[in-house]
Amino acid sequence: MQEWQDLFTTSQDGLRLYARRYGSCIAPKTPVICLPGLTRTTADFHEAAVAISSAGERAVYAFDYRGRGRSDFDPDWRNYDVKIELSDVLDQMTALQIPEAIFFGTSRGGMITMLVPILRPAAIKGAILNDVGPVLDGKGLARIRNYVGKIPQPGTFAEGAAIIKRISSTQFPNLDDAGWERQARRSWVEKDGKLVPAYDTRIMKTLELIDLEQPLPTLWPQFEALSHIPVLVLRGAHSDILSPQTAVEMTKRHPRCALYTVDYEGHAPLLADAPTLDRVTEFVAAIA
Repeated sequence: MQEWQDLFTTSQDGLRLYARRYGSCIAPKTPVICLPGLTRTTADFHEAAVAISSAGERAVYAFDYRGRGRSDFDPDWRNYDVKIELSDVLDQMTALQIPEAIFFGTSRGGMITMLVPILRPAAIKGAILNDVGPVLDGKGLARIRNYVGKIPQPGTFAEGAAIIKRISSTQFPNLDDAGWERQARRSWVEKDGKLVPAYDTRIMKTLELIDLEQPLPTLWPQFEALSHIPVLVLRGAHSDILSPQTAVEMTKRHPRCALYTVDYEGHAPLLADAPTLDRVTEFVAAIA
C-alpha cells in the first residue's frame, strides 16, 4: 500500500510539477516541505517523511523540481536554475494551500531553503539543512560535476548499485548491499523496458558553467536571513561539500542553529539511519 498521496501542480510556464504528501493535509501542526539535491527526487525523503508524519499531527510534502523525478523536463536546460526552482516551490506552496512550513533541504534544496525568507519570510518556520551551508567546497563540486549526466546506463538495478558503489564508496564506506540497491532504485527509473536516469541529464550543462578555478560565491547573507527561526544542520562526517569549519561557523553566526554529524556518511546523508531520523523528528517536534 502506497504511504503517500501523489499531487500535481502547474508551473507559471506550463510544466507539470510533482509532489508527494505524507499524512493528512488538515493535520494541525506546521507541515514539512522536503527539497531534494541537484539530481535527486522525492524518494530520498521517504524514510524521514514516514518518521515525521507517523505521529499523525503533521503533514510532510516532498517536491520534485522541474527536470527531476515525475515532474516535466524543461525544454530549455537554462531553466534548471536555483531562482526558478525557488519560484516553482513557492508557487507549489500556494497551489497546495501551504501558507507556512518547516523546510528540509538536501544540498541544492538547502540552498533554496536559504533563499525562501528573502522572498517570503513568513512562509518558513524552521529549517533543516542537509549537508549544505553558505560555503561550498569546490573539491566536492568537481567530484559531482565529473559524474552528473555521465554515468553509464545499467541494464539492471543490481548493475546500477555496483556503479553507484564504485563512484561513492569513499563517501559511504559502511553502506550495505541493500543500501546501494536502494540508491540505484532512486537514481534510475524504468522506461520502455530500460533504466534511465531519474533526472534530465542536461542538468550537467549548468554545472559546466561554474568556473572552479575561481573562488565560489558565499551565501552568508542568505544563511543569516534564517536568524528568526530554528535551524538544524546535518553534516556527513565524510562530506566534501560542507566542511567542518563552515558547519561550526554556522552555529556561531546563528543564535538557534544546532549541528548534528552523521557518522560514516558523506554528501549527502541518506536520511535512513535511526539516529539521524531521531534527531530530525526531535527538531521538528519542537516546532508547533
